[in-house]
Amino acid sequence: MPDDDRFKPKDHAEATALFRSEVIGALARRDLHRGEMRAALRELATQRFRPPGYELTRTFSVPTLERWFYAYRRGGLAALMPERRSDRGRARDLPEALRTLLLDIRREHPLASVPLILRTLVADGRLVAGAVSAATVARLYREHGLDRAALMQASAGGKTRLRWQAERPGALWHGDVCHGPSLKQQDKTLPLRIHALLDDASRFVVALEAHHAEREVDMLAMLVAALRRAGAPDALYLDNGATYRGEVLRLGCERLGITLLHAKPYDAPARGKMERFWLTLRRGCLDHLGGVASLHDVQVRLGAFLDQHYHHAPNAGLMGRSPAAVWDASEADRRADRITDEMLRAALTVRERRRVRRDTTVSIGGHDWQLDQGFLAGRIVTVARSLLDDRDPPWVEHDDKRLPLHPVDPVANARRPRPRAAPPAPPTDPVQFDPAGALLDRAAGRRPRFDEDPR
Repeated sequence: MPDDDRFKPKDHAEATALFRSEVIGALARRDLHRGEMRAALRELATQRFRPPGYELTRTFSVPTLERWFYAYRRGGLAALMPERRSDRGRARDLPEALRTLLLDIRREHPLASVPLILRTLVADGRLVAGAVSAATVARLYREHGLDRAALMQASAGGKTRLRWQAERPGALWHGDVCHGPSLKQQDKTLPLRIHALLDDASRFVVALEAHHAEREVDMLAMLVAALRRAGAPDALYLDNGATYRGEVLRLGCERLGITLLHAKPYDAPARGKMERFWLTLRRGCLDHLGGVASLHDVQVRLGAFLDQHYHHAPNAGLMGRSPAAVWDASEADRRADRITDEMLRAALTVRERRRVRRDTTVSIGGHDWQLDQGFLAGRIVTVARSLLDDRDPPWVEHDDKRLPLHPVDPVANARRPRPRAAPPAPPTDPVQFDPAGALLDRAAGRRPRFDEDPR
């Protein structure tokens, strides 16, 4: 029969009970007459046995064997297990002063190992070499919650990690950036940044793109493409970097009803699914790019990796199902039909305050645009533009009206007639207006001239 750990004793106590049953078991099953048991026990006491964990054999006394005999008959294997010590797990034989010293050292220097602490105490003369074993000190620390596992838990904020997952596909997307190997183009070395969006419940990659930088505009373009294909998730769980902290992303998610979540800084285990995907991508693709030199070549390899392997490979986190199978099965429940270009355009509309120049032009994003309404020259106006498509021209919002902007064409403007603003209409009746005369009347104590008729 093969050696299988599943059929071995679970601990030393069970191994000891099994050994004792083998020694006394045959005798306990015999039908003994008066006087035969004592003789059998004496004969058994002359034989040598090797207990569990011992290298040498030994004999056992008749009283010991007799105690095993009656215990086995009374309670079976469980009755032969050795009783646990009342001080099990505690550090024994340590003077109180030494216990206090060891505990204080560990509290003040949590990263110091037990061997280091003992070596230091021996070197400075506070402890005799060999007087205390490392196992005893380790038990002392476990007893007071100062063992290495407890200290690591405390350093992590005392938070217990649990395996978690979104309730359904489309409920939560992870977003992150992976640093890939640099690309060499002639005499240039360019960085490689892989942007990804991963569905939590299905592990399906809804977007994966290669770029040279970690700009917010690249991430927004990838997110828009993913929203058009797969609909909007309930929440986005993103890294804490500047790429995911922009006002455009925050405002756009709010307008689309997407909850924006950010991971705690320097807490990679909190985003285990994303980190596991990066490991899989590195081993299956990024570590084997070889002489690839362009983003296009990287992108087609990323697509092949997803379509030909990752999305259709069994995933341990999905109980052996593939990401594509779980994602496709939830298609009817996702909100893909709720995202339109009009919604995206409204969500990604940004507004800025700009002053219109005297020549009715305004600068937006490094480009000059011209306004047809000359009466706004010199005024500060609200300029709006949608980041959904760079080809969409900006516009001015004034008095609840949407005024279009046009690219400046100086050559065409040279032939364009200059419209003149119409002068204001004259008053219907002459109006008397004499500021100095009004002040003179007040200084002389005269009544105002227009008490009765304001004209």
